[in-house]
Amino acid sequence: MSNLNGLIKKFRDIMRMDPGISGDAQRIEQISWILFLKIYDAKENDWEFEEENYKSSIPEKCRWRIWAKPDKDKKSNTGEKFLYFVDNELFPTLKKIPVDSATPIKKSIIRTVFEDTNQYMKDGVQLRKLIDEIDKIDFNSTEDSRAFSDIYEIFLKELQSAGSAGEFYTPRAVTDFIAEKINPKIGEICADFACGTGGFLTSWLKVLNSQVKNAKDGEAFKNSVYGIEKKQFPYTLCITNMLLHGIDDPKIFHRNSLEQNILDVTEDEKFDVIMMNPPYGGSEKEGISKNFPKDVRSSETADLFMNVIMYNLKINGRAAVILPDGFLFGTEGAKFNIKSQLLKKFNLHTVIRLPGSVFAPYTSITTNILFFDKTGETKETWFYRLDMPEGYKNFSKTKPMLREHFAPVDDWWNNRIEIQDKSKKYSVSELLENGCNFDLCGFPTKEKIILSPEETIRDFIIRRNELDSLMNEKLNEIQKLLEIQK
Repeated sequence: MSNLNGLIKKFRDIMRMDPGISGDAQRIEQISWILFLKIYDAKENDWEFEEENYKSSIPEKCRWRIWAKPDKDKKSNTGEKFLYFVDNELFPTLKKIPVDSATPIKKSIIRTVFEDTNQYMKDGVQLRKLIDEIDKIDFNSTEDSRAFSDIYEIFLKELQSAGSAGEFYTPRAVTDFIAEKINPKIGEICADFACGTGGFLTSWLKVLNSQVKNAKDGEAFKNSVYGIEKKQFPYTLCITNMLLHGIDDPKIFHRNSLEQNILDVTEDEKFDVIMMNPPYGGSEKEGISKNFPKDVRSSETADLFMNVIMYNLKINGRAAVILPDGFLFGTEGAKFNIKSQLLKKFNLHTVIRLPGSVFAPYTSITTNILFFDKTGETKETWFYRLDMPEGYKNFSKTKPMLREHFAPVDDWWNNRIEIQDKSKKYSVSELLENGCNFDLCGFPTKEKIILSPEETIRDFIIRRNELDSLMNEKLNEIQKLLEIQK
């Protein structure tokens, strides 16, 4: 594949010509199902070679190798006829592929991917052109396969500025840093209960891959990730991402992690490692909170996911989670109870404060990485503030955060010293006496960032939901006091 950027530009130009595509989010969603079917067909070639009696669950006329190939005359398989097939035969068929409890994951994912997927393009000629360009990628070529992965990563990165879809993408510099510090080991399984496009899982696989020495290691590698994603669009992107990274049976499930009662989780269902960036500033449907013990119930999604993480971590397991400032300084109700349990039942050893614009332009809300393990109670916690790199006022689409920007943390990580207004160690007694307020270490005021109207609205919604959550907790406390007085 000679010109990666040229190919991406060609994809964009074709979709811009189609009247059904409106904006980046639809463009990325459109190409996601096409890329999925392309990579899935390549995987089926491998499975047919490896398995003597392999039989595809996709009807023959709906396999990429049949419908996506142009007719010899290059005329009949395009235009209105082609569009009609995609809309009225391909999609309905894939949405209803028979699936039962005995269906292997690598076959059942087809139906799950297409159940709620949209086909936006309205011009059969432009759709034909897009399919033809993607079909040129040769998966028998190592160079093309690597380039395809690069193309996919670029599309995922563009999610960050694609409206509300930006919530599904965590910058790769952040996920790579976290995965390296978590230090994966062959035989361990890493989980993400709001996995989005699979960023944490791919970073985990990237680090783990260097440890694969034999066939046994290879099998452990292929079974080392587990994910759950509530929304269809990122779920499709994640499945494709896993297939691209050599996970033939991706244990990625399309459901809501918060709908399971956490008290029902057994030891056998727990995980060695959990890495995630849970949704925050949002709210869940009524009744979800009943899946959590009363003392840690909250209307704030970040709080609920912290409970999920803590209840799903194995003894001696390790976790890293990205959380907003609201979780750090909240000292009332559920937040206090969650953090006090985090200190008393887990070892919260490190909190890294990230620069405020890491997730720009999706949001400017400042976030933090909490590293903890289940090896015993917390003795002490280190807080470290990562500053904006020299020459940067803030991160942006054209100047994103890079892995190298974590160099100061890398240097400090294994040789921890206190640095005035930047790094400080607190004992667990100090943290508890402080009411579990983790807003420590001389954190600076937020950088001045000028937001677009859309970004301002997103930030307002997130902050409003955080305040709503806090108000609900206060009202519940008042209600309890009134009931006691009766």
